[in-house]
Amino acid sequence: MFTQQQLTSILSSLPDPAFILTRSGRYAAIFGGKDLRHYHDGSTLVGRSMFDVLKEEKAQWFAAEIEKALESGVLHIVEYELSGSDVKGAGDGPDYSIWFEGRVQALSFPVEGEAAVVWVASNITEKNDVQRKLRQLSETDALTGLYNRRKLLETLDHRLEIFERERSQTSVLVFDLDNFKRLNDEMGHHAGDAALVEIARLCRQHLRQSDVIARFGGDEFVVVMPGTRRGDALEIAERLRENIPIVLRESLRCESTISGGVSEFGQPDRFSSDILKRADEGLYLSKRAGRNRVSAL
Repeated sequence: MFTQQQLTSILSSLPDPAFILTRSGRYAAIFGGKDLRHYHDGSTLVGRSMFDVLKEEKAQWFAAEIEKALESGVLHIVEYELSGSDVKGAGDGPDYSIWFEGRVQALSFPVEGEAAVVWVASNITEKNDVQRKLRQLSETDALTGLYNRRKLLETLDHRLEIFERERSQTSVLVFDLDNFKRLNDEMGHHAGDAALVEIARLCRQHLRQSDVIARFGGDEFVVVMPGTRRGDALEIAERLRENIPIVLRESLRCESTISGGVSEFGQPDRFSSDILKRADEGLYLSKRAGRNRVSAL
């Protein structure tokens, strides 16, 4: 149907590059690659080895994926990232990472005396960015930018698994603003929202990067503290209790305190909600005791 010249032209017009790679990692041929989003067209790679042009760790990863495709004999699909720092001899690349989907299929004939695969690399960076943003939206509270209830519960489930497996402790702080309704009634809902945003900022500033901070709903916040015992978590909570009223007074000219409850995982816990329930009971204990305090259970 097509002449050899036409077939060559068709293959060279493919938007995604198709690499013919041998088992030892040699680039036997490259077709296509007209999509300019790829940082390197690969034309200088033919005849060279992956181990000559890629950093050792990255080349070893490609070699392992080629072996998987050869052993299975079926289509092998992988996602991976490449950046200029991964390349040591194939040209300059960007500072940022480019994500690819690799479709790897074993060939039914040897190439240069070796088993070989065809590896088609499709740029999926934009798709990954969209997925990341959608995931972020699904996990984030719109007002404060903190994690939402869904992400919090997912985090607690994960931390309970680690506790059961490794006995690595996690503590949880639950707190809310005292008399939040009065604040909204007297100063308006915009002031209440501003107070929540300010609390979120303060938490980000003073808590560790490993701590997961979430707005659980309304004016209630939850802080998950991996690797932290209840006594240490109580000290952290007390510092927040002391600082939040000062910040709200200085930034919003409103007088408000917080009450909270702290707990840690225990042997009887079967569900991640158990620790949340105890911390919540500590919060209500603080409320009944007069507010502006943190109780540990």
